[in-house]
Amino acid sequence: MRLTTKGRFAVTALLDLAMQRSAHPVTLAEISQRQQISLSYLEQLFAKLRQRALVDSVRGPGGGYCLARDMAEVSIAEIILAVDEPMDSTQCSGKENCHNDKKCMTHDLWIKLNDLIFDHLGAITLKQLVDDQRARQAKQSGVVPMLDMRKVMPERERGVMAEREHSVYPA
Repeated sequence: MRLTTKGRFAVTALLDLAMQRSAHPVTLAEISQRQQISLSYLEQLFAKLRQRALVDSVRGPGGGYCLARDMAEVSIAEIILAVDEPMDSTQCSGKENCHNDKKCMTHDLWIKLNDLIFDHLGAITLKQLVDDQRARQAKQSGVVPMLDMRKVMPERERGVMAEREHSVYPA
């Protein structure tokens, strides 16, 4: 698979954008500085990401970029494809002319690899990367993130727990 810096940088830049918990748009200059990616390169990538409706741009003072969709709806494969990054490990770009204008003996192997890679990257969302990154940062800082039991515990069990608390600690 030929994944160039274009696809890698697009994923990195969108992950950076998603990691910012700001209600305000994020400038490309900020992303450029944090990720050490050329500002002019980011401008090219974000023009394509905006065309594919992955980001929205805000003009003027305080302007910048924000995600156009929920992080849980954006797959890594979609980001890579948005910047015209081919996900192809065949020698012939899928044209089946790899060996004297005919399909080579290993062509189907590489096509299957393409499918596996695409399926894998398509199954990973931007939200998953953000969650993984935040967990990694919390672990490195020694801070343990709190678990919201309302999201984990079914409603019925929460009611039972509340009843037990009231019977143990009467008001």
